[in-house]
Amino acid sequence: MARLYTDENFPLPVVEILRALGHDVLTAGEARNANLQIPDEDVLAFAIANDRAIATRNRRHFIRLHQLNSKHTGIIVCTEDPDFEGVAMRISQAISAEETLSGKLIRVVRPLNQTSPG
Repeated sequence: MARLYTDENFPLPVVEILRALGHDVLTAGEARNANLQIPDEDVLAFAIANDRAIATRNRRHFIRLHQLNSKHTGIIVCTEDPDFEGVAMRISQAISAEETLSGKLIRVVRPLNQTSPG
């Protein structure tokens, strides 16, 4: 199972489901890094220093960071999706298919046929 670090905007219900699936997930809040306006470069550096892949919905910035330097412990970028269980399952499936997350950018996207509730 993967060691993950989630930034402060990542949904806690997804974190809880990932943990139930056996992944080791550290949140920015648990690391005392929330509400500090930490630059994305430093968020990634924290993940690397703690040997964790970063999971984020801040796709644009983290894709750019990957393009600038792919020497990291893994970046998982997710689209906005109210189906927290679906997001967690797609993340788990995507990372389980990889031998290592190091240097990889993994995109987890919302299914095209999904409709919004209500």
